[in-house]
Amino acid sequence: MAKTKILLVDNEHDIVEFLKYNLEKEGFNVIPAYDGIEALEKINQKPDLVILDIMMPKLDGFEVYRKIRDNGEYKNIPVIFLTAKSGEVDEIKGLELGASDYIQKPISPQKLIARVKSNLRKGDMVVQKNQPSFIKIGPLSIDKEKYTVNLDNQHIVFPRKEFEILYFLANNPDRVFSRDLLLKEVWGPDVYVVDRTVDVHIRKIREKLDKHSSLIETIKGVGYKFRSVE
Repeated sequence: MAKTKILLVDNEHDIVEFLKYNLEKEGFNVIPAYDGIEALEKINQKPDLVILDIMMPKLDGFEVYRKIRDNGEYKNIPVIFLTAKSGEVDEIKGLELGASDYIQKPISPQKLIARVKSNLRKGDMVVQKNQPSFIKIGPLSIDKEKYTVNLDNQHIVFPRKEFEILYFLANNPDRVFSRDLLLKEVWGPDVYVVDRTVDVHIRKIREKLDKHSSLIETIKGVGYKFRSVE
């Protein structure tokens, strides 16, 4: 299973290295960045969570956050503000912007890891909040209430699980999902099925999509995503 990616942004190199070491010990894949410009360059690696210092050169954390949120592709990524500033005003500002959490330095690695895991769980729940009954992307239309799929104005029959995978991916375009998360979202946390099950269902979905099979992209070593544009 692919490791969860965390973009860790702080202009103090020793803090980055210290937190990176502890997060990687916990099994996370850490992407370091040392200023706001570098953070915006590395956000295209699509982390699952961002830890973002506020007081940084070039761009402060608040401005970086705004720019991340301005890109709809990254709007659901949880962001934890990390700062040495103590003051209720800054905390309120960060949370009013929509940040997931706010942590003051110094902080123990154990406490940070606990907050990271908590916010990742919240992030997983965000995926399912918006469930439109009808989705249309290019030649593909999906009706959740009727469980029907039309492609190039032709009705295509999808068995229930294939339909649910297709709907889930299309409802979260350009976001990469691991096989493990797809299993949890489609089959539920209490049903045991192997990762290979997802691959088999994806193959069958692509067969039905025919010449539009490229709508579902394999991200090697990670999982799958639905492309908003072929």
